[in-house]
This record gives sequence, structure tokens and C-alpha cells, in this order.
Amino acid sequence: MAFTALARPLITVYDEKNEKTGQTVSLPAVFRAPIRPDVVNFVHQNMSKNARQPYCVSRLAGHQTSAESWGTGRAVARIPRVRGGGTHRSGQGAFGNMCRGGRRFAPTKQWRRWHRKISVNMKRYAVCSAVAATGVPGLVMSKGHMIQETNEVPLVVSDKVQEFTTTKQAVSFLRQTNSWPDIQKVYKSQRTRAGKGKLRNRRRVQRKGPIVVFAKDQGLSLAFRNIPGIDTINVEALNLLKLAPGGHVGRFTIWTESAFKKLDSLYGTWRAPSTLKKGFNLPSTKMANTDLAALLKAPEILRVCRRPNKVVAKRQSKRNPLRNVHAMLRLNPYAAVVKQAALGEEKKATELKAARADKAKKAAASRKPKKVDEEVQKRKQARQEAGKKKLEAVKAKIAASKAKKGKK
Repeated sequence: MAFTALARPLITVYDEKNEKTGQTVSLPAVFRAPIRPDVVNFVHQNMSKNARQPYCVSRLAGHQTSAESWGTGRAVARIPRVRGGGTHRSGQGAFGNMCRGGRRFAPTKQWRRWHRKISVNMKRYAVCSAVAATGVPGLVMSKGHMIQETNEVPLVVSDKVQEFTTTKQAVSFLRQTNSWPDIQKVYKSQRTRAGKGKLRNRRRVQRKGPIVVFAKDQGLSLAFRNIPGIDTINVEALNLLKLAPGGHVGRFTIWTESAFKKLDSLYGTWRAPSTLKKGFNLPSTKMANTDLAALLKAPEILRVCRRPNKVVAKRQSKRNPLRNVHAMLRLNPYAAVVKQAALGEEKKATELKAARADKAKKAAASRKPKKVDEEVQKRKQARQEAGKKKLEAVKAKIAASKAKKGKK
């Protein structure tokens, strides 16, 4: 993200009453540096780890009892058991992480790697990105800051603000510059923390307000320190944790004139390196202009680009060539010849079979019928008649026996 196209060459300086002083300052080159949220988030995450305090459980936790295993052969587990008697505690398991009152598994140690090393160039890159983001109104508003009525972003005020010594002066200045709605947002957000942080001296939470960057503290820090949500910082000691709280760029920043003019000597320009930070060059952007809509419509670019291609290739379903003739012909055009030859052979075989059937039928019709042997026929009829007589005799016998039973 590089908002070079949004940069203004001159910034107006306002006094403590929000009136133009008639002076303008050129926008420092650091405000045109590339905004890299990934670098800012990475550096912020590692910097915040450097304030952690080591902690661990006690070395003796879970082992402050006299216990010894009963060994095998007693039908109980081999875990160490508390000695003695006369109480429920005796005989109970001890030491193990599965036991009540035992130590935890892999207890925390104080020699953990708590802090992280960060390269100086990466830290400076992150600060440049955070400073550049403070000059983009869209990013500042997306962070939740109430700057709708503010004259300009970045807001540059005269050095008289550095001479403030009372909170009354600071509040009057914030009201005059229309920055007070951002403080009211902080007042409305004050609430009790959810969770155990309430017990650890972190009971109240609130949103972040503006940050005031000065070049010389002539009482300014005393004037602003009692206003909730507001921070003050020296321009020579810009802290990423304050410029991008939570690792998110775009905090509302109020610059004094001398601090604003000092940014070029601190971070340099693309023509000259920094004079106060040895060996540091301002990071350059990947794109000089990020207005893609204007770039794509520029006649110089359209002249060398081809016309848009509107041909849409439709998805074709894949056919099985063993079942689909057209798919097979695309793969093997000779398959049509093979198919035609196979059909011709099949037709010939069918015709040959039909001819053979006709020939057999004609041959059967031309044969003379065989003479039936008369003697065999007579014997067959005689056997049939004998069988009928025998059947009638059996039926008559059965009927006679039934008649006798009926008379009795």
C-alpha cells in the first residue's frame, strides 16, 4: 500500500486557537513511504514481547510430601503413595501429574526465550510505515478516530503548544482544534476489564486517543498527561507501540511544527539518506502511483494493450470413445473403415445363414414319407385295448366292494 497519489506537497500550520498562522511546511518524504501492515504487525508483536516478565511454577510444587511406591504384587498402581496412617491422605498417590496435589506435566521454567531480537532496519521500516499511515485520513478514520471536523490530516500546530504547562490549556487546545470528540470517545469507552486482569492491577480499559509529537518538552507532557487516552512522544524517540497500538496503523497524530520539520533529517528522503540515523535510507515504494483505475484508463497504457478477449471456452463433457462413435472418430478416424468392414462381414454371414436354412427346408420337403409297419401298429393298438379292459375290471371290482359295505 503506497498512498503517494494522496500526498499533498504543502501542509498548513495552525496555532493553538485553530487559526492559520500563514506558514506552510512541505510534506516530509516519510509520509510517502510504503505502508506495510505486515511489517508493522510483525515488529509490534516482537517488540511487545520484550516487556514480558519471566514466570514459572515453584520448583518444589507437587513434591512437598513424603511418598514412596508400594512396588508390585499389591494389586495397586506403582505410583508413589503418601506414607503414614490415621488420615485419608495416607496411601493416596502423589508426585505424578495424574494425582491430586501432584506436580504438573513439564512445569514452566524461567529460562524460556521471553524476548525477541529485531533488526534495526526492520524497526525503522515499521516506524516509517506507521508515520506514513498517520497522514492518510481514511486509515485514521477506519481506526475509529473522530476526525470529521479536523482541519487537516496530518495536523501540524505551532510550537507554542510545547509551552503548555496546565491541563486547562491542553483541553482548550483540543477543543479549539476539534480534536475533543476523540477524547469524548475515550471517556465513553471506559469500562471494567473482562477476565482475571481485574485482579492484576489492570482493572480499567479504554480506547486510544490522539498522540502529540513534539520536538522539545517545555511542559507539554505535564499538560497532556492527565487527559485519558492521549499520549505524548518526542520526535527523536518515536515508538511503534504508541504510533501503531495493537499493531494497527493509522493513529490520529498531532505534530508540532519543529517536530514535523525534523522528520526529513531523521528519516531522510529518496535523494539523500538520513543524517541522524547512520546508514538508513528511506524505503521506496513498489508503485509510484497506486491509482489503478486512472492507470488502466490512461491512453498511453491502452495504446499498447490488446483488446479484451470475450471468447468464452465452454466446458465439454468427456465422452467414452468405446461407446460414443464421434468420440472414437476424433481419436481414430480409421475406426469408421473398420466399423464399415465389420458391418459388411455381418451382413454376409446373415445372408449365408438364411440361404442354408432355405436349402435345408427344400431338402426336407423333397423327401418321401416312411412306410409305417402294420404289425407294429396292431400290437400297439392291442396293448392299448388290453390296458383299457384291465382298468374297467378294476373299477368294477371297487364298485362291488363298496356296494357290499353299504348293504352291511
